[in-house]
Amino acid sequence: MAASMPFRKVLITGGAGFVGANLALLLRRDFPDVSVAVFDNLKRRGSELNLPRLKRAGVSFQHGDIRCREDVDDWSAFDLLIDCSAEPSVQAGADGTPLPVLQNNLTGSLHCLEAARRNQAAFLFLSTSRVYPIARINGLSFHEQGTRFAWTAEENIPGFSERGIAEDFPLDGPRSLYGASKLATELVLQEYAFLYSMPVLINRCGVLTGPWQMGKVDQGVVTLWVARHTFGRPLQYTGFGGQGKQVRDMLHVEDLFDLMVRQMGDLSRWDGRVYNAGGGTEVSASLRELTTICQEVTGHRITITGQATTSPLDVRIYLTDNTRVERDFNWLPVKSVRAIVEDIYAWLREYEAQLQPIFT
Repeated sequence: MAASMPFRKVLITGGAGFVGANLALLLRRDFPDVSVAVFDNLKRRGSELNLPRLKRAGVSFQHGDIRCREDVDDWSAFDLLIDCSAEPSVQAGADGTPLPVLQNNLTGSLHCLEAARRNQAAFLFLSTSRVYPIARINGLSFHEQGTRFAWTAEENIPGFSERGIAEDFPLDGPRSLYGASKLATELVLQEYAFLYSMPVLINRCGVLTGPWQMGKVDQGVVTLWVARHTFGRPLQYTGFGGQGKQVRDMLHVEDLFDLMVRQMGDLSRWDGRVYNAGGGTEVSASLRELTTICQEVTGHRITITGQATTSPLDVRIYLTDNTRVERDFNWLPVKSVRAIVEDIYAWLREYEAQLQPIFT
C-alpha cells in the first residue's frame, strides 16, 4: 500500500482484541519501519490467541488495564494512540451495574487521552454507530420485504436519506450505556482538540467483522453466525418478530485499515471531526440473508429458532451513509458480505482445533 505515514511510534489499546490486533499486524505489514506496541487486559476469551501472531510480527505487547491509571502511566513514548479498547456489548449494564461499561469506555478512554496529551501525540478513536438514538432510528418509516426490513422513503430528517444515517442525524434520546459512553468520550476528545490543539479524529463504525473476531450474540454476530454454521451449532433470530429480517451493514477490518491509512496521510482533517464508516447499503444483510450466504459458503444447514420479543436496546435497521468519508478520503469499502463470510470461514477452518471450543 503506497501511502504516507507521519507516525513512527504507534500505540494501540485493546491491541490483543479483534480490531486492535488486526490493525497492529496490518501496520507492521505495510509500514515495517513503524514501531507498533499494543496494550490489553486479555479479558476477552480468545484474545490470548493473538499474542503469538503479534510477537512474530514484531509488535510489542504490554499487559494492563486502561481503567488503572498506574498501568497507563507506565507507557513508553508514542506519537499516535489508536483507541480500540472497549466493552463492546450494547447490552452491557442492562441487567446489572453500569459501572464496568462506564469505567472501561469512558474513564479508561480518558486515561488514554490524557496519556496522549502528555506525549503530544495524535489520537484516533474508534467510536460506534450506537451513538445514534434507538427510538430515532426505529421511528423511521419502513416496510417488510421477503428477506429484510427496508426503510420506506427519504424523510425530512437531518442526517437521513436512502443512503442511511449520516453524521448530522439527531443525537437526542437514549442510545444504551455503551453508546452513551462512546459519545461522552467523543465530546471530551473534541474539547482536547480545541483546547490543546491535539490532532484528534473520530470514526463511528458500523458492524466491524472479519477473521480473528471471537463473536458472541451481543457483539460480533457476523462471525458467530459463520462459526455456528461451520461447527453445526444452533442459532436464534431474536426480536422484531423473530424472523431474522433486521438489517446491518458490515465493514471488514481490512477495509477499516485502508480508511485509517488514508486518514493518517491527511492530518489537516484531525481537528476533532467525526466520520461515519461502515459497509453502507452495498455491504449489508439481514440475518436471514446472512444465513443463506453462510449455508452456501459452509455447505451446512443448522437449526435456527425464532424469539419474537425485542430488546429495548435493539434497532431494526442500521445502514451507514459514508458520503463524508468517501468525499474527504476517496474511500469505499471493498469486501462484500459474501467475501467477508468466505474470509471468516477460511480462518475458522484453518484454526478449527483452537476455535471450536470458543464458538461451541
